[in-house]
Order: sequence, then C-alpha cells, then structure tokens
Amino acid sequence: MIKVMIERHVALDLADHYQIAAKKVLQTAMQSPGFISGESLKDANDPNHRIVLASYQDFANWSHWYNSPERKASMEELRPMLEDDEKITVFEHI
Repeated sequence: MIKVMIERHVALDLADHYQIAAKKVLQTAMQSPGFISGESLKDANDPNHRIVLASYQDFANWSHWYNSPERKASMEELRPMLEDDEKITVFEHI
C-alpha cells in the first residue's frame, strides 16, 4: 500500500468553490481501481492550505488514476482555484 499526499494552496476567496470541486475529485477517485481511502484536510492556521491524503493498493493504481482522463478533466475545473501547482508526494511503508 502507498499513501499519496497532495498539497494545494487555494486562491483567496475561492475556498468554498474549491471545497465543492475537490469533493467531486475525491468522489471520482474513489471509483478508480486500487483506491483504498482518502481524506481532505485544511491547515488549522491557514484555511487556504489544503492537503489530500489518499491510500492506494500500489503505485501502478495511483499512476493509473493520476494519468486518467477523469482526473485530468477534474483538475481542469480545480486548477484555476489554486495559487500554484499542486505538490504531490508518494509515500510507501518501510
């Protein structure tokens, strides 16, 4: 199993719109092969700093979702609400 951390910084005054769009992305991701779980978090000191933590069976499943047309379409809606590109880090158990 791997864990994927997706870090995003939402543009000012777009947090409500972002939350709706991000929820749709996560709901779509839940249907992808190998998806185990996911959660969305916001920084307690900076509500525009968001983290998504997702668990996948393996890197191949994550890569399949990351490169899927569904994720690309979802990100086209989400990307204009971000201050900069999302930062993705993949973690594996040691």
